[in-house]
Amino acid sequence: MRIIDVRETVVPIKSEIRNAYIDFSQMTVSVLALVTDVVRQGKPVVGFGFSSNGRYAPSELLRERFIPRLKAAGPETPVDESGENLDPVRVWDVVRRNEKPGGRGERSVAVGVLDMAVWYAVAKIAGLPLFRLLADRFRGGVFDDKVFVYAAGGYYYPAKDLSALQKVMQGYLDLGYSVVKMKIGGAPLSEDLRRIEAVLKVAKSSDQLAVDANGRFDLEHAIAYAKALVPYRLRWFEEPGDPLDSELQARQANHYAGPMATGKNLFLLQDARNLIRYAQLRPDRDILQFGCALSYGLVEYLRILGMLKDHGWSPARCIPHGGHQMSLNIAAGLGLGGNESYPGVFQPFGGFADGIPVKDSYVKLSDIPGVGFEAKGELFRVMKNADGKPSGQP
Repeated sequence: MRIIDVRETVVPIKSEIRNAYIDFSQMTVSVLALVTDVVRQGKPVVGFGFSSNGRYAPSELLRERFIPRLKAAGPETPVDESGENLDPVRVWDVVRRNEKPGGRGERSVAVGVLDMAVWYAVAKIAGLPLFRLLADRFRGGVFDDKVFVYAAGGYYYPAKDLSALQKVMQGYLDLGYSVVKMKIGGAPLSEDLRRIEAVLKVAKSSDQLAVDANGRFDLEHAIAYAKALVPYRLRWFEEPGDPLDSELQARQANHYAGPMATGKNLFLLQDARNLIRYAQLRPDRDILQFGCALSYGLVEYLRILGMLKDHGWSPARCIPHGGHQMSLNIAAGLGLGGNESYPGVFQPFGGFADGIPVKDSYVKLSDIPGVGFEAKGELFRVMKNADGKPSGQP
């Protein structure tokens, strides 16, 4: 087999929402189509991938470096030993060739887009849903038939009051989620506490609510928020400080005994390992949120999981950032603790298969070979239009 073509396009996912650090008024996503010469049901197998929300489309990196490298590789280079399927590790090695360590920037996002498309194609060619393929390769065939998901939202909206926030969160609960997450850190502490209390009025218990500061605080403000949040006994307190500030995270633990979550803005094995070494995270309660779509893809994520095992962490403590079907498959196939979800935002990329409801914060997966993008109609329509032209051009 061989790769026939690789094409990338940009799709906007802009909205009025904001968190403690950024708004999403200009947010974009790269969508990539990797065309193979393998034919299934009379059509060439095409692997699709996209960049996860929160980082802008890495088009220049893809078009100037990573896609040309893959196209320039010999036809046998990225193929597995059988010669009948792609080898994700070999593809990863090809596109990472001639890249120095350090100064990584967001090239991890670009590689993650390609990696997603490769795994999609590998599972499609094998005739298996990705979660089953991963379970067969790495878990002795054992997979989870449903995955815990929580609803991330509670953003700062212009001109929306507490009742509007309550309505959004109640809507998530009505959809079948039993855990919801809201943003903090984009307003004074007193106002954020009022927002938290407003949401708790529509929740059945305080452990239904997690809060996310998106790395906004210095140590002084992180500690102030921690002390203020302790009495609420929330599900978790997420990313209080800069994602690379392990000392802040470690000192935070002295003031917040409840669960904390972090890692969603660390994109490679070395940073994840430093977090585990130095941030004094607690394997019995804290949540790790590394997301493969942003972190050089599943090839690198598997290495991160191996490192975590060496340090005594269960994969059940991992709940990836991103809220999409790729992470959902990984969670089911590798036994992770769940997956994020973004009901109603970052569409059509957020969310899961059409017609499969969330029940008690669990969702089942599609049995379609690949990642299951075909089961999400609007998303698959966008993917099929990934022709390498800027979005909006004929």
